[in-house]
Amino acid sequence: MQKAQTLIEPVSAYRDGRGALFEPVDERQIAGKRNVHVVLTEPGHVRGNHRHVVGSEIAVLTGPAQVRLKEDGVLRDVDVPAGEVWRFTIPPGVAHAFRNPGPGTMVLIGFNTELHDPVRPDAVREDIL
Repeated sequence: MQKAQTLIEPVSAYRDGRGALFEPVDERQIAGKRNVHVVLTEPGHVRGNHRHVVGSEIAVLTGPAQVRLKEDGVLRDVDVPAGEVWRFTIPPGVAHAFRNPGPGTMVLIGFNTELHDPVRPDAVREDIL
């Protein structure tokens, strides 16, 4: 039986001389989320390299970013172009990792249906990137 696939979609960003503003999720997507986290990643570094057993996660990234997914045992690379914002809705069981190819700081905003519990984590390490 094939598992659910990751939904990938661009996010509209409104830009002016000060920078950019975007809404990472809408009211439907935020419903049921129990954890929100912001991750700043410096050039050359990787975040993620795990899968969630129960939780589903929405990851919103600013590019440039390299995203690697492992769905049904198959690796898939997605490049988020510089200056763009993309949203990844990742179902349980899909391994995911995010690399910052540089030159600036990569911003990731994560929303998960499970609370972070360091004693009994929902994330299982899986090095894919």
